[in-house]
Order: sequence, then structure tokens, then C-alpha cells
Amino acid sequence: MPNETTTPTRIDPVDSASLDTAPARLPVRARTLIAGAIAAGLTAVLVTQAEMVLSTVRIGFLQFPPVAVAMLMIAVAVNRGIKGLTTRFGFTSGDLLVIYCMALVGAMVSSHGVVQKLVPLLVIPKYYANPQNGWHALYDQYIPKALVPYDPANPNKQSVAEDYYHTLPPGASVPWSAWATPLLAWSVLIALVLFSFLCVTAILRRQWVDNEKLSFPLAQLPLEIAGDADGSSFFKSRLLWAGVAVPVLVFGMKALHLVQPTIPDVTLQWWLADFVSQPPWNIAAQQVGFIISFAAIGFFFLLPTDILFSIWFFFLLTRLEVAVGTSYNIDLPGMPQFPPPLFVGYQAMGAYFVLAAAFLYSARVHLRMVWAAALGRRAADGTVIDDSDEFLSYRVAVWGLLASIGGAALWLWWAGMSPWLAVMELGIGIFVIGVVMARSTAEAGMLMTETTFRPINVYQLFAPMHTLGHQNLTLLVFFDSLFLRDQRGLLLCGFLDSARIAGGTRVKRRSFAGALVLGIVVAFAVAVFFNVTLPYHIGALKMDSWMEQGNSRYTFDDTSAFATTTAPISGAAWQRPTFFGVGVIVTIVLTAMRALFFWWPLHPLGYALAGSWSTVQFWFPCFIAWMLKSLCMRYGGAGAYIKVRPLFLGLVLGEFGMAVLAVILYLLFRLPAPAFPWG
Repeated sequence: MPNETTTPTRIDPVDSASLDTAPARLPVRARTLIAGAIAAGLTAVLVTQAEMVLSTVRIGFLQFPPVAVAMLMIAVAVNRGIKGLTTRFGFTSGDLLVIYCMALVGAMVSSHGVVQKLVPLLVIPKYYANPQNGWHALYDQYIPKALVPYDPANPNKQSVAEDYYHTLPPGASVPWSAWATPLLAWSVLIALVLFSFLCVTAILRRQWVDNEKLSFPLAQLPLEIAGDADGSSFFKSRLLWAGVAVPVLVFGMKALHLVQPTIPDVTLQWWLADFVSQPPWNIAAQQVGFIISFAAIGFFFLLPTDILFSIWFFFLLTRLEVAVGTSYNIDLPGMPQFPPPLFVGYQAMGAYFVLAAAFLYSARVHLRMVWAAALGRRAADGTVIDDSDEFLSYRVAVWGLLASIGGAALWLWWAGMSPWLAVMELGIGIFVIGVVMARSTAEAGMLMTETTFRPINVYQLFAPMHTLGHQNLTLLVFFDSLFLRDQRGLLLCGFLDSARIAGGTRVKRRSFAGALVLGIVVAFAVAVFFNVTLPYHIGALKMDSWMEQGNSRYTFDDTSAFATTTAPISGAAWQRPTFFGVGVIVTIVLTAMRALFFWWPLHPLGYALAGSWSTVQFWFPCFIAWMLKSLCMRYGGAGAYIKVRPLFLGLVLGEFGMAVLAVILYLLFRLPAPAFPWG
């Protein structure tokens, strides 16, 4: 595979052989921090308007958010204008990348990563509780008053929740006094969890970037764009602009169709279930969509063909398994709160645990060095361990990770959760689900992170969920809804991508980490303000239905079903342990075969991700990219790949640029925005 070294910031698109080509030694400049803070704040505003008010354009929750790309492009344009007047105050490529990464984490924290799930979660149990669902009896007495803006002991309607969904009465103001305490309390837990992500990033960065040389596909385009400040020829490529033109024309047509229906629309997605009606194929056809995303095709083209093949192959294999099971009248219950059948979800669970163990094993030498540094010892060969250019020193990272997990467990214990359950939730959530999700972006380039199970599903391997008691179940609803349901916008992935990007600059990673923290704080504050204020003025019932109603409400309903019955879901009693074991065995075989035979075409990450919503959305772009990449490498070789690469990066820029433009036109002129093929 090619190893590109024509510009200081370019990464090898396949095996990332040219990593950290620029020494990191300069702190972030004050003007860069100011520009990055402005970008993070503006990002939070745009994300809230697009995803919560407009609600048809998702520009914030992807692991490569379109709004962050827009902020980078604006920064590049402003930088060109400044340099046209004077070179004294211009930004370097490193400055631009700091601004981009601050916008990146700002988009995640203001979208599904934190705020959009947090705010509705605090009023949903009051507004939607009724005698039919029995929420008052199940949850109210177990909700600490400090964690919600209403009084859980009062079963009557309360204006803080009613007005949130129906708007304030004339002359009333937003009840910030009711929101202040719960927002502050939850901010403590959020800060602890996000700091644990930062610690994991500092511990894993050298292993994944320097030792294993993962490709980090989502970092490639920002490095290319920012290289413009150092004189790269990225924007001079005709193929790049040809790639940009394709989604611009397509989504331009879609936008014009909304304004003038006589202009034909362009269809970008079809669902197989609309065309298949005969069993068992009609059941298997559910969730099989042919979705065309130019941005996804562009990104996936950068990946190795074995990963691409594995993603679409294992997804279609799960649908074939559904067809076989249906034809033999095997009961196929669904995975609670996730798209796949239960037997697929538990296979993924087994795969996650094996992959997490495999990552730990492959990093054992590095982790021993990290532990030695945390204890103040030297490396095995007697040399001093140099961690001066990590996000955090290894001592701070290790002890900070233990302290943040311990602090989060204490917080949950204070709120009412059993200590062992808190440790299980945090441990599996961070070290199994979080690490595998991060690997899915660092190695597999998944634009969207979403899993197929929660830690509580692991508990169900050994005991029914109702045995936890109502107190634990109540706190589980809150914690899972905020951190483990809908994993799109996972900040651990954003931190790791930022750590990789920092390696392509002359900026100290530790200073880079400080900039990320500032971006998170600014975006969180701005996003919380707008996500609390807008519902009281617009009415949450008129805003995005999934975040304001569906996500948390779904978790409350699902948990109440388990809390009020001791009967297992039909088919679940034997399927859970059986298919967990199948997932473990298959992943061990896939991992071993991949290690023993270089030609082995199946990647275990594809198996682990097969049932996720991310794969439902992106399996077809993976197939298209795999087909194009295979043909390119077979008939043109590495030279052809390098030549056409700008075309596919242009597809990404064009689709993401049109998404942000649609939001801006909506805000300025209230023009309708077309739906984009990710969501």
C-alpha cells in the first residue's frame, strides 16, 4: 500500500506508516485558544439548531462531525484573508488543527455525546409518568431530588416539566433556579467520566499510533485541509473539486425539490423490506437498507479492503441467520433497546470482550511501561520513560483513571446505586464498549459509533434484571440513558483522533489536551443554555422527537417491563449464554486466523459491529467503497489509488459542506433542508 510523504501533514491512507512526522514542542497560542473557544461555542449553537429545532440534519453526532469540518474551512478562509494582509497574525496548520479539534469535541458534547441526552432525561420521568405505565410507583421514590428539576415526591403535574414540553405561559421566565442544582450535580459525574476518557487516551495513544500504527482514517482529511496553511496543494486538485461537485449537485437538487416540488427529487435510500413480502425473507429484509452516502463512501475508500469486506459481509450474514431461524420457527426476540435480534446482540457482546482482551494482550509491553512510569520506575532496560509529549503524564493518567472511576462510582453510590453495580457499569462501559468503539473509528473508520448491548445485558447472563431492585433499576435508567444508550458522539473516540492529529503538528500534546478541555467547557455551557431555554420557548413537543421524547422514554419503558415481571423474554433464557459463547469462540478464531495468515480476509471488528445501527446505516457504502477500492488496486495499483484519493475526499467535503449550508440557510431564511443519509 502507498506511503504518502509529499506534504508534512499527510498520513498514509492505508497503514499510516508516516506518523507523527512533525515534532510536537510548542504550546497553544492564546489567540488560537480564543479562536477555538469561539468555534466551539458557535458549533454548539449550530448543532442545537440543526439537530433539536430543524431536526432533519445531523451535523454534530458523527465521529467526524460536518460542523467541525465547516469550522475548519472557515478558519482556513479567515487565515487566508489575514495572511493576505499580514503574515504576522496568521495561523499555522497546527493552530488550525487545534481549532478543528476544539470544534470536534464541542460538537460531540453538545450533541448526542452529552447534552442532548442529559437535558430531556431530567424531565421525561415526570412528564410521561401516568397510571398506565406505572412510572410513579416504579421510579419516583428512588429519584434523588438533587438530580431532577422537579419534586419526585409530588405526583401531581409540575410546571417545570409541563412548560418544558408546552412552552412557558405569557410573561413567565425559564425556571433556572430549578435546573441549577441537578445540572451542577450531573456535571460532576460527566466531568469524571470524560476525564477517564482523557486518561485512557493518554495511556493508549502511543500503543495505537506509534506501535500498532493504526490508520485513524477520520484524522486524514483535517490534516490535509489544515496543510493549506503550510502551502500544500490539496485545494488545487481538480479531482478534489470533481468529488465535491457530485454531492453538491445531488443535494442541491433535493433542496430545490423542497422549495419547488416540480423539480425532481433524488432518492438516496431504499429499504429491502419494501420489495420483499414472502417469509422468511421479509423478516430478514428488515433493517436492510441501500443507503447512498457520498461522505461514507469517500471515507471508507481510505480503509483496507479486508475491513470493508468484513463489515458488509458479516452484516448480511446476520440477516441470513435471521432468515434461517425464521424458516425453522425459532423464536427470535429482539435485543432490548438495540436494532438486532437478541442472538446477534449477544454474539457481539462475546466479540467485544474477546477484542478488548486481545487489545490488552497486544499492548501488554506498553502497559507494563505505563505502569512502571506511574510508580516512578524506569523501563525494563533501565532507561527513563519519556511521557512528556502525551496528553497527560502516565502517572497522572493511571492514577487519574482510577480516581475518576472511583469518584464516578462514589457519585452513583451517593445517588443510590449499589457500589458493585456502579463499578460494573463503569468498567464495562469504558474498558469494553468504549475501547472497542474507539477501535472502530481508529482502525475501521466508522463515522458513527453505536454498540448493540449495555453492561446490564451482561448481568442478565447470570440473573434476571428485576433482582437488582427498583433503586438500582432507577439509577440504571439515568446512567444508561446518558452514557450507554445511543453511543453516537462518544468523546473517547474524539480524544484519540485529536491525539493522533496533534502528532501531525508542532503543538505539545499536553497543551493540545488543555485546548480540548476548554472547548468542552465552552460548548457544554452554551449547549446547556440553549437546550434548556429553547424548549420553554418553542415547546419540546415541537423539537426533535427522538432526543426530547424517544431516547430516554424508551429506556424507562423497557426497564419498567423488566422490573414488573419475573418471566424471561421468550427464547432469551437459552439464547443469551449460547450466543455469547458463540461470539467468544468465533472472535477467537477470527483473531487467530488474522494473526497467522496474512491473506485471511475477515476482520473480527466487522463481526463485532455487524448488528449495530452504524452498520445498518453504512453497510452499503462499505460495499460500494470495497468494490471501487478492489477494482482500483487490482487494475491500477497503488499509483491509481493515490491519484483518485482526492476525488473521494472531495465526496466527503461536498456532502458535509451541503449539510452545514442547509442549516445556515434554514437559520437565515427558514428554507427547508433535505434529509442527509446518516442519522
